[in-house]
Amino acid sequence: MATLIPTFSDDQAHAHDRIADVLRDMGVDIDNNSLSPVVEGKGAVLAVTGKAGSGKTLLLAELVKALERTGVEIVSGDWEGKRRKDKRTVAVLAPTNKAASVLRNRGVPATTIHRILYTPLYDPEFEKVAEWLAGQGERPTIEALTDAAMDRAKEVYEATKSVPAALASAGLRGSDFITGWKRRDDGLDIGLVDESSMLDDKQFQDLKDIFPILILFGDPAQLAPVGQSGAMIFDRFKGDSLLHLARIHRQEADNPILDLAHALGDPDLQFSDFERMIEDAAARDDRVQLSPRANSDMMARSPVLVWRNATRIRLISAFRAAHGATMEELLPGEPLICDGIELPLKHRKKRIDLEARGLIKGAPVIYLGPGNRPGFSRLHVIGAETPRFSAASIVKIEKPGEEEPFIPYAARMGAAFLHGAAVTIHKAQGSQWPEVQVFAPDLYAASRAGRMEAGQALWKRLAYVAITRAEERLIWITRYMLSRPLGDLGTTDLDAKPAPLKLDEIDPDGMI
Repeated sequence: MATLIPTFSDDQAHAHDRIADVLRDMGVDIDNNSLSPVVEGKGAVLAVTGKAGSGKTLLLAELVKALERTGVEIVSGDWEGKRRKDKRTVAVLAPTNKAASVLRNRGVPATTIHRILYTPLYDPEFEKVAEWLAGQGERPTIEALTDAAMDRAKEVYEATKSVPAALASAGLRGSDFITGWKRRDDGLDIGLVDESSMLDDKQFQDLKDIFPILILFGDPAQLAPVGQSGAMIFDRFKGDSLLHLARIHRQEADNPILDLAHALGDPDLQFSDFERMIEDAAARDDRVQLSPRANSDMMARSPVLVWRNATRIRLISAFRAAHGATMEELLPGEPLICDGIELPLKHRKKRIDLEARGLIKGAPVIYLGPGNRPGFSRLHVIGAETPRFSAASIVKIEKPGEEEPFIPYAARMGAAFLHGAAVTIHKAQGSQWPEVQVFAPDLYAASRAGRMEAGQALWKRLAYVAITRAEERLIWITRYMLSRPLGDLGTTDLDAKPAPLKLDEIDPDGMI
């Protein structure tokens, strides 16, 4: 069957050729499918920027395919084979689990930056199995695995290219073959980073320390990381190191959400004008909707996006009241947002364990129920490759008008969580949902505040990020109201996905 070759726009073709030239100079010729060993001391950093719909993901995906055809091996966050001097590798990275999962759903083998910074340590016996799965060793004989289990693991690996998924299909738990995690102490080769508008200076430096060839993909219209004074990492790039894509491809699909997003680039556009554009779009296309109230059922999986913390807390309080949740406990199915790991420095290794499982700041999580120990919660980390496990948790429920959050229960230390039925637009960056609710009164308040960020009105940047989180439908909430839920909270929708790898409980006083 013939392989379909995408048609690049002129700016995509220029970016592709420029990247190919840089890779060729570094010993990777994707045009002629030839490789040379890494040359120590050589490096290059490029950035590809463009607004939503400009084709950044298509370009990234085609580069990955070309690298694979050339013989460059994909490095994932779950296992790495033995290093060889002549081997060339590429890792596709995103700042969050959700952003990585968006790429994986589009066929791009992405992992998170955290999973590359910290590498798993395998039990020596199962290291042999991993090498065999990856085609780097002979088939071993393992007492814990039958021939049928080994065959099943091989079949799953060929389909997923994931060692943990393959071993899980053979009936193993994560603690059977992963003994811990360590900070990476050796470099890699080529790094392709999506959603790089979210990178801060420290993350950028970490990536440069690991990857001599680093190519960033990012949207200059999004919000800069907090503390970066409105500047993004790629703002410092000049000349041939900065490649820009104009909006071409998704525009042809006549997407009203993207039309609204790109309208925000007009410097003369006022908030009232933009709302009229939303009303017009909603009148002719079901993919844009106006609603006088937030949908409480939808908030269980797709948060309302807001600007102000006070709005976020009010909406969360109303959501919990509408579903009959008490202040003493969480209901299975309630959404949470990881707010970081609260562990002293002496527990650095346990912090790495939690972060490697996907509990990084801003990660969306669904509460499944209490764990087997006091203070533990059973969790489903949205977008993580192995999403379910139990962890020591500190859950903070904020209440309107009160400075201190209410903590219904907590471990002495562990992963900290805020409620996730509503989140700030900053925290939503890097995530996407099929349907997204945007709280318009907050954006109106931002427009009235008159604040600017990097030469553009803040409300426009907020609106751009918020509406481009919607994959299929944008719902513009116009008033401070919440609908009554039509159904109870639950977790059966999560069970419909492939069975996740089961992990032991993560205990601050023990190991995974």
